[in-house]
Amino acid sequence: MPEINLEDIQKAANLIRAGKLVAFPTETVYGLGANALDPKAVAEIFKTKERPSFDPLIVHIHSLAQLDLLTKNTDSRVYRLAEKFWPGPLTIVLSKSKVVPDIVTSGLPTVGIRMPRNEIALELIRQSGCPIAAPSANKFGRISPTKAQHVEKQLKNVDYILDGGQTTVGIESTVITLHVDGFVILRQGIITKEDLESVLPQSLQSIENDEQISSPGHIKSHYSPTKPIYILNEDSKRMNTKNAAFLSFGSSAEFDVKTTEFLSSSGNLTEAAVNLFEKLHSLEESDCDFIIAEPVPEEGIGIAIMDRLRKAAHKYLKS
Repeated sequence: MPEINLEDIQKAANLIRAGKLVAFPTETVYGLGANALDPKAVAEIFKTKERPSFDPLIVHIHSLAQLDLLTKNTDSRVYRLAEKFWPGPLTIVLSKSKVVPDIVTSGLPTVGIRMPRNEIALELIRQSGCPIAAPSANKFGRISPTKAQHVEKQLKNVDYILDGGQTTVGIESTVITLHVDGFVILRQGIITKEDLESVLPQSLQSIENDEQISSPGHIKSHYSPTKPIYILNEDSKRMNTKNAAFLSFGSSAEFDVKTTEFLSSSGNLTEAAVNLFEKLHSLEESDCDFIIAEPVPEEGIGIAIMDRLRKAAHKYLKS
C-alpha cells in the first residue's frame, strides 16, 4: 500500500472545504467525494461522473455525531446496527434532516449514510470538518474503481486523488432501509442477510414496494466494461471464443479462449469479491474481443457478486 501521510490528507481536506472534488479510498471502492452540505460541490460530482440526477448519493461520516446532524428521528435500531457494522460496508437509508441538500438525495426525504472502515477515509472526513457525499469514482455505469489508477483512467478532471492502494472489500456497501417489522436490502454487498439478521429480523416487505429509487445500484445496466461481457451458459459456450477472455471463479475454460483471469483460484467468495472489479478492469484493457464470466454460487457474498455480474452483462442477457 502506498505511503499516505497526514499532509496528503490535509491537502485533500482543504480541497473538500473549498468545494472541490477528491477521490479517496474506502474499504469497498474508491469514492468521488465532495462536501455533502455544499450543493454546488455535489453538483460537480454528478457532472464529472455523468450521473443522472435521479440517482441519490451516499454520505460518508466519521462519527455518530454526524449521523445525528444528517438525520431526524433516528431509529434506535440504527445504533444497534452501527455498534456491530460501523465502521464498515453497510449503508443505512434514513429520514434526512434539513441540512442535507436535496441534490444529494435526488429530492427524496431519505439519505443513505455509512461510516467507512478505512483510516484514510475517516481521517479525510474528520479533517474536512464535514460529511462527504461520495459515489464510486468512475464514469456512471462503468466498472467501479478499486485502485487509484482506475480513477485516473476514467476521470480526468478530479482535483485530487488520495492513493491508498487496492481496496480490501472490492464491491460496494450493502444498502438497507428499515421498516416496522425489520430491514429490507436495497443493494447487495459483503454484509449479508444472515449477518444483518444477527441484529434485526428481515422485513417481510420487499424493495418492489418502494416507488422511487432510494439507493444507488438499482439501474439494470451498471458496472460495465467497455467490452461486451456474457455470463457463462450453454449459449456462450457455442460462441466463437477464440478471441474471448474467461473470467473464472476457479475452473479452467472447457473451450478455447485467448486469456483467463481468476477471481479466486480456490473458489473463495470473499477473495472473488475483492478481485471482481480489478479483474474486469484488467480484461477491459486486454486485447480480447469480449469477456465470458463464470457464475459463482449465489450464497452469502456470492449474491452480491452475481448482482454485479448480471448488471455488467445486462445489455447482452437474453430475456
